[in-house]
Amino acid sequence: MEQITDPQTLSGHYPHQTGLTAYGNGGFRFAELSHKGSLLCVPSGMHAWSVTSPAELTLESLQPIIDQADRIDVLLIGLGTDILPIDPAIRAALRDRKIIVEATQTGGAIRTYNVLLAEDRRVAAALIAVENAR
Repeated sequence: MEQITDPQTLSGHYPHQTGLTAYGNGGFRFAELSHKGSLLCVPSGMHAWSVTSPAELTLESLQPIIDQADRIDVLLIGLGTDILPIDPAIRAALRDRKIIVEATQTGGAIRTYNVLLAEDRRVAAALIAVENAR
């Protein structure tokens, strides 16, 4: 893998929304790059995300989604290895912005995200990193 020298990438931001090619070992691969930690995939690009568990999922942690709501129809939330209910206040705030929310395990969210992105759909993903890919 080539060394990353792009200042935006070094700061936790890749300036293009792209598909994911792998996940596990606490991170993700995309655009021939490796990212350690959780990840937001939004129209403005791929962003490091500080959330490490479903309990940390808040409207504040999803602010980049809210900021770009006019460019997103579907938000896929990868909850790590669990499937848990999303806080109704989060669902309501996103529904008010006309964003459909689907929450599942991270692997399933990635697979669906890649398909919808390939179909040129207005999709975003909030993905909690996992150690073991399924």
